Amino acid sequence: MAFFDFLKRNKPAEQEAQQQQTLDRGLEKSKTSVLDKISRAIAGKSTVDDDVLDNLEEALITSDVGVETTLRIIERIQQRVARDKYLGTDELNRILIEETCALLAENEPIDEVVKSDSDPYVIMVVGVNGVGKTTTIGKLAYQFKAAGKKVYLGAADTFRAAAVEQLCIWGERVGVPVIKQQQGSDPASVAFDTLQSAKANGADVVIIDTAGRLHNKVNLMNELTKIKTVMQKVVPSAPHDVMLVLDGSTGQNAFEQAKQFTRATQVTSLAITKLDGTAKGGVVVGISDQFHIPVRYIGLGEKMEDLQVFNRESFVKSLLVVH
Repeated sequence: MAFFDFLKRNKPAEQEAQQQQTLDRGLEKSKTSVLDKISRAIAGKSTVDDDVLDNLEEALITSDVGVETTLRIIERIQQRVARDKYLGTDELNRILIEETCALLAENEPIDEVVKSDSDPYVIMVVGVNGVGKTTTIGKLAYQFKAAGKKVYLGAADTFRAAAVEQLCIWGERVGVPVIKQQQGSDPASVAFDTLQSAKANGADVVIIDTAGRLHNKVNLMNELTKIKTVMQKVVPSAPHDVMLVLDGSTGQNAFEQAKQFTRATQVTSLAITKLDGTAKGGVVVGISDQFHIPVRYIGLGEKMEDLQVFNRESFVKSLLVVH
């Protein structure tokens, strides 16, 4: 069974409905923006022709889906048009949803983690300062604990005093232990101590915070590699997940951050935050497709429950379905 499945299973219908409402509300600005652009793309047209596709291409690119991903979606739609011969613009929205879901499905997480039953599941969280990294860790810890898991946090972002303090506040709020050292300590040493303590106390999940710096890719790569190597002395298969946190409201800047971090380390999943209140929700589709990394979580608000396990069909429908 995939490790994260327990976060998806057996949810009451009321909770599912509440999550869908949160998703719809969080993506409202993105939805309004992209549907307005699509409406203009097909205005006055009854069939999908080259002009419609050109206009649709522009609509998706300006909705932060990204050039490469947009071209892939347009190519898929062109193939449908060629195959079906006659395609009405009233069918375009449905086909756009289907093809966008199909793209995201290609990056579904496999979650085939090989680890000892006595070892905790280790998540190393990376991302630049200000994207909501520490907040995401706190919300993750809350969800794991609510699911009955024993959680430990490691404050390995030792270069910024506020980062350690913020993680400790989240630890107190959620009710999980935080392993820390003095500011300026070796991040790998903090990670080592965290895994040792977590393993000795039978923890199920360990989440390691890391420094949010991008000023020097070589230093970042060396630091993350060292943290991994040291953690493997305690848990040989760690980390089981390297989660990159990105701020969805930054649009194309999030693409650049993803590019830098995927060059510096092997990122295995994405958490895209701050999607509420922005019209740049299309970035979720583009980043997942361009970097071939599954989106595991999306952030839709300030509350603990507003960090949601990503469901591609629910997301695309919230973004593109016309009510």
